Amino acid sequence: MQFAHGVTTASDRPMKGRLVGVGVGPGDPDLVTLRGLELLRRADSIFVPVTDTGEVGRAEAIVRAHLGSAEITRLAFAMSDESSRARSWDSAGAQVATVVAAGGCAAFATIGDPNIYSTFAYLAQTVRSLVPRVSVETVPGITAMQELAAKSGTVLVEGTERLALFPLTAGLDRLREALEVFDTIVCYKGGRDLPHVTDVLRASDRMADAVYGARLGLEDEEILPVSQLDGRSGPYLSTVIVPAPRSGRGSKL
Repeated sequence: MQFAHGVTTASDRPMKGRLVGVGVGPGDPDLVTLRGLELLRRADSIFVPVTDTGEVGRAEAIVRAHLGSAEITRLAFAMSDESSRARSWDSAGAQVATVVAAGGCAAFATIGDPNIYSTFAYLAQTVRSLVPRVSVETVPGITAMQELAAKSGTVLVEGTERLALFPLTAGLDRLREALEVFDTIVCYKGGRDLPHVTDVLRASDRMADAVYGARLGLEDEEILPVSQLDGRSGPYLSTVIVPAPRSGRGSKL
């Protein structure tokens, strides 16, 4: 089966001319799915993203934990201005297009899930423009939101509750709006804005159960209540969960 936008389902997997985005989870190699491992092992070429955010090498480290000395190609993705980002997308897409145009299968390993704030979307669009007949699919991965919820014992949503997920790079006004409209709020990419986040949560009386996580699944993992951040910032790939207020079992049914 093929959808109108050109993405194939997992049950329709051509062996040639194929690009697969594989979500490898937030950091712990044990969280990679069996399907993801299968496709990484079968791929003709494995690609991983490299950025300038200080979080370099996480996807590669996860892949190497399973595949050891496999040949892995690093694709540089700029995080600064628009023109630099466009050039990096073009360069990365051209490298991957060479593989799929020759009939090979290219796997792109990305932390978290390839369909949630991932560079894979830009890569796939670029490759498709260069090789229109490429078969594109994704393998879902466990997200930082799910890992932080599990490790902190935080229930994300229940009953009729609504959840908002967005990056704090969109601005603090989005956080204020979400606190007014949604029940549970999850914020990504907000390390440098954490002091301002705590101010907003305190002003909204939503600080009590909010939880912060960074470097999830790594040796220097950090998980603690937002109230204990003491006004400090964190790494770029930080996650904050503000759970919905609940009055008891089944209160939101």
